Amino acid sequence: MVNKPDSNKARLRKHMRVRSKISGTAECPRLNVFRSNTNIYAQLIDDVKGVTLAAASSLEKDFADAKGNCETAHKVGLLIAERAVAKGISEVVFDRGGYIYHGRVKELAEGAREGGLKF
Repeated sequence: MVNKPDSNKARLRKHMRVRSKISGTAECPRLNVFRSNTNIYAQLIDDVKGVTLAAASSLEKDFADAKGNCETAHKVGLLIAERAVAKGISEVVFDRGGYIYHGRVKELAEGAREGGLKF
């Protein structure tokens, strides 16, 4: 019998490798991305204090007809950028969460850049 490798375990291993090198502060928080099959989530995290400064996801009321696609991810990126700029944050460190920088993760990043965040 062939054992299928656990892709989430591999993703978490990649995520821990990345997290050992990057960290967010109050001036330059970490933009963390989590994606499931149906939704995508983004958080701005201050790792020094251990608090979430802003968050956005495709589960909010604005995305009632949202599906797990690139358009929705782009809109979530714009929304997290809007909330960050409202709090006076313009520069972030991007944390792709162990996911490949492709598809929905890439669209979220491009939406955040379009919304005014620099990374």
